[in-house]
Amino acid sequence: MDLSECSAKLDELTVKIGHIKAKLDPAAKTAKIRELETITQKPEFWKADQSARKVMQEMASLKEEVDGIRALEKEAADQREVIAYLQTEKDDSLIAEVETNLHALAKKLDSLEIKTYLSGPYDRGDAILAIHSGQGGTEAMDWAAMLLRMYMHYLDTNPAFSYRLIEETKGEEAGLKSATLMVTGLHAYGYLKKEAGTHRLVRLSPFNADSLRQTSFALVEVLPHFEDDTAEIEVNDEDVEWQFYRSGGKGGQNVNKVSTAVRLKHLPSGIVVQSQEERYQEQNRKIALSLLKSKLWLLREMEQEKTLSSMKGQKMASWGSQIRSYVLHPYKLVKDNRTGIETSDATGVLDGNLEEFITAELKL
Repeated sequence: MDLSECSAKLDELTVKIGHIKAKLDPAAKTAKIRELETITQKPEFWKADQSARKVMQEMASLKEEVDGIRALEKEAADQREVIAYLQTEKDDSLIAEVETNLHALAKKLDSLEIKTYLSGPYDRGDAILAIHSGQGGTEAMDWAAMLLRMYMHYLDTNPAFSYRLIEETKGEEAGLKSATLMVTGLHAYGYLKKEAGTHRLVRLSPFNADSLRQTSFALVEVLPHFEDDTAEIEVNDEDVEWQFYRSGGKGGQNVNKVSTAVRLKHLPSGIVVQSQEERYQEQNRKIALSLLKSKLWLLREMEQEKTLSSMKGQKMASWGSQIRSYVLHPYKLVKDNRTGIETSDATGVLDGNLEEFITAELKL
């Protein structure tokens, strides 16, 4: 860039900073931070670990956004001063430095802009990500296992998120019938929610001698996580049927000696959830109840959209829209059907490189 191009680029970035600032509203966020700080000063604040953790997370997120917009404004002002100086004093090396700084500023702006798309009522909270194999037997169950691995690798590379496996039902020969992750971290639900839908895989089958081309499907569900004691979704005791059984999950010998695993059936809706990975029955009970509340929230949302009937049952036809295709034969291509984003690096995507897809989804 020459000096005039640098000046024009800075003008463009300054306008973008203004738009982002208007959406993030740092003044309102600063007021909210002060309100939360007042809460943390109460003597009983740390008695409730879960709520205290969420308050501290929210404060950290708000401060990050407020500090971020202020830092970007300062960087833009600093570059404006340098450009003004260069209009009277020619210095090619300094112009090159300004160009580098403007590219860095643009990247920071893109990162902060994502926060403006995370304004939903549950976007700041934790998420439940569940994967269900579709019709197709072992092929589909193997595909479900590949998707689980993909999401776990994606989460492993994002320090803001952590996860734990709370349910896993293995296939008879290979793969998974279903698996459920609890994803914790600021904006976990906001980032992941648009991954929900049907995922399609096309490849040469590894499960038959003829290596025929095979198409497999799996459903990904992403739900906001509700604590088991939340009042937002009400569950009556008489509407719940509990079953307890021995688990093969983590927890050492305890899980094989005692009925620690929990299966819960909600009689009015027919929803069944289970939790088996925790060491103690009470832990699994709490997880199962929180899973049920998330599922009931989804039903409520779908009722409001008049599309509940399309979500009942486990048939592939009722799973809603196909959101992404993963082709491994006769060529390699991953394409998102909503955003049009595509890449030939199918291996990289299946290894968890989902950032480009998720960022594009958020901007829909």
